[in-house]
Amino acid sequence: MKKITRYILLALIAILFLGTFVFLYRKSRPKDIKYQDIEVAVGDIQRTTIITGKIEPRNEVNVKPQINGIIAELYKEAGQMVQENEVIAKLKVIPDMNQLSSAESRVRLSELNLKQAQTNYEREKTLYDQNLVSQEEYDQVLQAYNQAKEERTAAQDALEVIRDGVSRSNATSSSTLVRSTITGLILDIPVKVGNSVIQANTMNDGTTVATVANMSDLIFDGNIDETEVGSLVEGMPLTITIGALADYESVATLEYISPKAVENNGANQFEIKAAVATQEGVTIRSGYSANAEFVLDSVHQVLYVPESALDFDGDDIYVYLKGDDGKYTRTKVETGLSDGVDIEIKSGLKAGDTVRGPQIIEEEEN
Repeated sequence: MKKITRYILLALIAILFLGTFVFLYRKSRPKDIKYQDIEVAVGDIQRTTIITGKIEPRNEVNVKPQINGIIAELYKEAGQMVQENEVIAKLKVIPDMNQLSSAESRVRLSELNLKQAQTNYEREKTLYDQNLVSQEEYDQVLQAYNQAKEERTAAQDALEVIRDGVSRSNATSSSTLVRSTITGLILDIPVKVGNSVIQANTMNDGTTVATVANMSDLIFDGNIDETEVGSLVEGMPLTITIGALADYESVATLEYISPKAVENNGANQFEIKAAVATQEGVTIRSGYSANAEFVLDSVHQVLYVPESALDFDGDDIYVYLKGDDGKYTRTKVETGLSDGVDIEIKSGLKAGDTVRGPQIIEEEEN
């Protein structure tokens, strides 16, 4: 019984030893290297570039008050449409005390002048009715009287404008009403009721009451590197995609290429602008990030292979052409335009040829 056990144990050891030997032998044998076969095809090659920018309205304006004051009422809010000359807000006037004092003094002086002119006119008219003064003298006094009345009216209007922001004679064009200067969408109203606002002057840009833009006329604004700007011409088409809008794609037309470069992260870039064709039913918001794809160069119906099939040797370029016997022959080729994946073959191959591609990596057997 002990002998049988010993034989079984020796047999197991021998089997284990033999299996290990076979495994190591198979692992040490060189594997056949296999490559992908690629057929030389005919098609179009395009060299494109993609630049990042944003969508903006072509016409965006800041609506500002004509006088200093406090926001008394807001009639609109961001996101609403507004027509040209439509009222957005109403102001409560804060008069300048020096201007107010001067206007009040002007009114008092005009009333005194008018009173004196009226007295002179009544006296002259009595004499004129009695034929004691000439027509010319009478007309001069009448003219002075009328001028005094106009001056009193102008002084009163000026006082009311300074004090109230509006006068009785121009109530329809009150400067206390902030009106939109264009028809469009209100993008932002950065003020609230009770905020103080000031009009634009030589020392200050003034307070923006609302930002209004025509969202039916949009442009793409971006920057392109100096190495690629030479391929662009005004009027060329481009394709716009917006990350915030899934599956959105729109055509655009290049309208502007800046004549001067700006430095951006150490690179010289040129600003470009392109008119974006809007699509019905699609809401595009101002400031959306977008990509613009340009076709810088293209060739049509040419031979091409993947760039991974090329073998570079100095300035020469080769491929491995598969023969009828299945063997590969190193063949020199002339290349042309590349799109980063496929490359044009100008000479050295013909349509239907098979060339060697990348090596096939096989998974190891367990």
